[in-house]
Amino acid sequence: MRQRNKYLLALMVLLMVVFAIGKVTFLYYNRDICPLTPSQWLGSLWQGALLDLRTVALLLIVPALASLVMRKRLRWLLAPYFVIVGLAIAATVMADMVMYEFWQFKLCAVHLSYAASPEGTTNSVSTWFLVSRALGVLAFVLLVAVPAIWMTPRKAEGHLPWFMAAFVFIVALLPIGIGSCYSSDSPMLADHAATNPTFRFFHSFGDDARYTPTKCNALAVRQAYQTSDSVTDTLLTTQRPNILVVQLESYGSQFVREMAEGSVISDHVSPQLSRLIPEGIFWEQYYSNSFRTDRGTVCAYSGWTSYPTVSPMKRVSMHPRLSSLPRALHQAGYQTGYMYAGAMTNMGKMRYLADMDFESLMDETYFTRQEMNSSWGANDSTSAMKMYKTIKEIKPDAQWMMVWQTISSHEPWDVPYHRLDDKVQNAFAYTDQCLGQLIDSLRTLPVWDRLLVIVIPDHGILYRQTYDRADFFHSPMLWLGGAVREPRRMPTLMNQSDIAATLLAQMGLPHHQFPWSRNVLSPDYKPSVYCTYPAGLFYKDLTGETLYDLTAQRLTAGTTKADSLRLSKALHLLHTSYSLIPNP
Repeated sequence: MRQRNKYLLALMVLLMVVFAIGKVTFLYYNRDICPLTPSQWLGSLWQGALLDLRTVALLLIVPALASLVMRKRLRWLLAPYFVIVGLAIAATVMADMVMYEFWQFKLCAVHLSYAASPEGTTNSVSTWFLVSRALGVLAFVLLVAVPAIWMTPRKAEGHLPWFMAAFVFIVALLPIGIGSCYSSDSPMLADHAATNPTFRFFHSFGDDARYTPTKCNALAVRQAYQTSDSVTDTLLTTQRPNILVVQLESYGSQFVREMAEGSVISDHVSPQLSRLIPEGIFWEQYYSNSFRTDRGTVCAYSGWTSYPTVSPMKRVSMHPRLSSLPRALHQAGYQTGYMYAGAMTNMGKMRYLADMDFESLMDETYFTRQEMNSSWGANDSTSAMKMYKTIKEIKPDAQWMMVWQTISSHEPWDVPYHRLDDKVQNAFAYTDQCLGQLIDSLRTLPVWDRLLVIVIPDHGILYRQTYDRADFFHSPMLWLGGAVREPRRMPTLMNQSDIAATLLAQMGLPHHQFPWSRNVLSPDYKPSVYCTYPAGLFYKDLTGETLYDLTAQRLTAGTTKADSLRLSKALHLLHTSYSLIPNP
């Protein structure tokens, strides 16, 4: 098998076996996400075989070329290459398997932007978790590199059959894409397991170019997205309320009884929210734009759209183009502040908030060492009390907007609260308890009479659900405080990015500088929501909802005429958003 005319075939078999082992490992590691039958396991191996074969052929181009031109020292020449190939396969297979548990989409270039802020990982998992996965990478490297080097002959002997070289090059160039791994009757986990992680990762570096069209009437799309400053409904008792935004970490609709009736989860996690909802304005059809805090933060405070592959918070070149709610309020005489009881270095948050003109940034340095009592920073009860004291000390005649971003409803779910047995649910119940205590404390202050509290999550969470369900983006938004004219339920369909324009319109302030934010109470508002994550997008209007997988380039549900129309609108928004990104 080590003769020159056979070793390429042996390498092909080796790499196909390695990728098959990777699929089985992926399915076993993530088996709790979606239990699959044995036939579905075998189906994943079969569905992905052609893409695996093309990936193997791409990896064998270098050995094939070397075999054609080298007569001696072939093994010596190719040994470093096989080590690199082993590292590439091991890193992508292992990272894909591990990250899928948390994010549930295939490994892609987006993951690198989060890897650049390692505190997000180290705060979420244990040291042993990281060490054990690193050992797994090493095992895969050895599984690929050692046999590949051994199979390669020291020198070329005999003649290389030209059909073997031709086969490698032809297969490498075949148009076998990721869509070939998907089946119309397979669960999403099976489709994702079938998709070769090494191919998907390196292929994803061209996603930005694929989403940016050569011609796009961006102005027409954005003009159709604009709304007027006039309102059909007045929600507040004053046009100049003081504003507190409570940004709840990962607080999806499945934890709120009023949004997930009949769910065992929602019945007992958020009693404080359930108590407060009848007192305020509850937006029943509110949808977060994206899947991560860095994206949701920009959508909320810049009124900007979301991107599958781009984080505007990290892309500093975008900051001058971003609109800013704190800047608009500052121009109207407001003081602004932002409290996050941890490190603001993660994902470039401090730079973004400063560029958006938040005047006071209260991070971990705002707390004592004793108050930093969790893996992410100060837990929610500590930071809630600090927020209350900060508001209490503001001068009575001041106009201000403050943001309190919670921290505790996040992995590793360790909180000083033990009401529920499930660690995840208990962490969200703890945040809910802290929210209720903060609101009750604020009621005792004179500022309550003209205070508007806006409670929103930054995004949803993949807890007992997946991206192919609209519930992931469906989120609670509640307006509370003495500035609220009357309690009510609002059925208006809206996005997280629409908060800025809607709030400014209620305050009698213009929002023309917010191209992606709509005043949802304007007479010319056309209800719709547009949400994205790295592997897909979600669009909903009054005709229904459409989920589209960008990786496989297909609808995740049955195609109808209405689906096609909604998809066309969603893709126009996608392409327009990318056409407006400046070069880094």
